[in-house]
Amino acid sequence: QVQLVESGGGLVQAGGSLKLSCEDSRRTYSSYAMAWFRQTPWKEREFVAAISWSGDTTWYTDSVKGRFTISRDHAKEILYLQMNSLKSEDTAVYYCAAVELWRSTTAPDVVSPWGQGIQVTVSS
Repeated sequence: QVQLVESGGGLVQAGGSLKLSCEDSRRTYSSYAMAWFRQTPWKEREFVAAISWSGDTTWYTDSVKGRFTISRDHAKEILYLQMNSLKSEDTAVYYCAAVELWRSTTAPDVVSPWGQGIQVTVSS
């Protein structure tokens, strides 16, 4: 199965910004909605944001609304997550995935294998 590849993470101070990227180099999931998830050692993987295939509609978990923006570039088949006003509680490993949204837009069904993820660490 083809994996998506995340990049752009790192260490940032609270209040700072980071932009994550997720590349679908083989364009395997170009016809799917896409989403970002995150996981910490003490919590299950959780939904962060999703975007429709067209990019016209987005959904966010309440804790990131107004701070994070999900977007996609179909020409490059890259998914983005712009993260602003970062907080220490945003510290996690972030994963992207192709998803199906018909059952739930904030708890979507994941159809792609999980990649390595990318670490985001926010220092307070």
